Amino acid sequence: MAVKVRIPTPLRKLTNEQDLVEVQAATITEAIKELQIKFPGIQERLVDEKGEVRRFVNIYVNEEDIRFLQNQHTPLKDADEISIIPAIAGG
Repeated sequence: MAVKVRIPTPLRKLTNEQDLVEVQAATITEAIKELQIKFPGIQERLVDEKGEVRRFVNIYVNEEDIRFLQNQHTPLKDADEISIIPAIAGG
């Protein structure tokens, strides 16, 4: 299914400055793999060596945090929108 992925500014250099890309995926894991195929290098910025979403990366599906859904196993349907939000630290 076709889903849209909002790319944050720090990762746009990997997507040729595109802020919105489309992937065919049924889960968040598949979406990340598809992003990696289209934009090599993006996966390592999103997930660790175990395949878990990095703790400083927040991923939302239709504005719902995947941590409160099924994490990377969160199912996707046509026209869903994924937002990748890097955590911002400050003091």
